[in-house]
Amino acid sequence: QVQLVESGGGLAQPGASLRLSCAASGIIFITYGFSTYATAWYRQAPGKQRELLASITSGGSPEYADSVKGRFTISRDNAKNTVFLQMNSLKPEDTAVYYCNLHKWAVDYWGQGTQVTVSS
Repeated sequence: QVQLVESGGGLAQPGASLRLSCAASGIIFITYGFSTYATAWYRQAPGKQRELLASITSGGSPEYADSVKGRFTISRDNAKNTVFLQMNSLKPEDTAVYYCNLHKWAVDYWGQGTQVTVSS
């Protein structure tokens, strides 16, 4: 199994920045390294569907939703089994629970989520 733990959320003012981290662990990485998994960040605001924000595979180019393009940056450190989401120029509409996702062979793994609240 895979365990994902997000961190870095919290309260931020409009225009500020936050950096989310997602640390992955699991025995399965001994056989199939973290680098072989596609990684992504999603978010879910109250009353709304979960939204894909950004994704990246090892050796691939990152892709972004239009809502965050130019403001958010996804990156990964395969040596540390960690994926990041740098969020700049935060807006109140970015308020949501943010989830880390790992994907491989039609199987998705999710973290517990971290709350991001953007408010003055």
